[in-house]
Amino acid sequence: MPGELPKYAWMADQLVPWDEATIHVQTPAFRYGAMVFEGIRGYWNPDQGELYLFRVRDHFQRLQESIKVMRMEMNWSIDQFLEPLMQLIKANQFQEDIHIRYMVYVGGAGPIYALGPAEVSIVCLASKRNYDIEKGISCSVSSWIRIRDNVIPPRVKCAANYQNGRLAVMQAKQDGYDYTLMLNEEGKLTETPTSCVFMVRKGRPVTSRITDGILEGITRSTLITLFERDLGLPVVEREIDRTELYVSEEVLICGSGAEVVPVVKIDGYRVGTGERGPLTKEIQEGYFNVVRGSRKEYADWLAPVYGT
Repeated sequence: MPGELPKYAWMADQLVPWDEATIHVQTPAFRYGAMVFEGIRGYWNPDQGELYLFRVRDHFQRLQESIKVMRMEMNWSIDQFLEPLMQLIKANQFQEDIHIRYMVYVGGAGPIYALGPAEVSIVCLASKRNYDIEKGISCSVSSWIRIRDNVIPPRVKCAANYQNGRLAVMQAKQDGYDYTLMLNEEGKLTETPTSCVFMVRKGRPVTSRITDGILEGITRSTLITLFERDLGLPVVEREIDRTELYVSEEVLICGSGAEVVPVVKIDGYRVGTGERGPLTKEIQEGYFNVVRGSRKEYADWLAPVYGT
């Protein structure tokens, strides 16, 4: 159903019609951004007649960690998180790629420091690609500094965090770029506002450390595994200088929403040949084969919805 809204969302422990999936303007989630979430992808395999949720249990484990750090009152198990999502997808009868926004937020009408109650809402939409994964994108290096762990931790997927990245993206768009890369206070690369970053230098894939102020990305860890197992290229995790990006052979961004996208220009500098590089192309192909269930050795990463 491309272009159509689904029939149902999930709120208040039940399926609700799409137009009724609302919260009050006085909730701490709306007033203060007291909400944590996960963005999860589902990939439709028409040959198998199956919709696969990619690494959904890893997403829910990270969601549990976000709930803990943000001191929300919810102790659901991973299976408890999974059950309503499966119900929602089946009720909407998706047979296409989907993007899921799974949200846990502070409801009621309490103050900013309210501990609870925590509530759950889930929306699933037919997926569309955010970027041209072959042509690639241009990025700036933002003048906005990435938030750090002792300010508001980037490893937590909290809605309030994204105002930091929103400022950076709006500036990049104003300056004529597709997207932006962000540095920490030490001037080292962190990530984009919504994605992790890899570069290729002297034939080796390199990415920032999880202690450099990044989200502990699930797509990031997926690519680390694929680079090593499929391409025989162990990934180096270390600090990355801004100018290293200018002289790298390839740069790519990755995330559940972004998927895997080449960066072909940074601050006006051409990256490598200025086109998608060979390692980026190869890792893209491997990634999309995995998420669609074409690689049986990675079946543990997939949760089939319809059970076929």
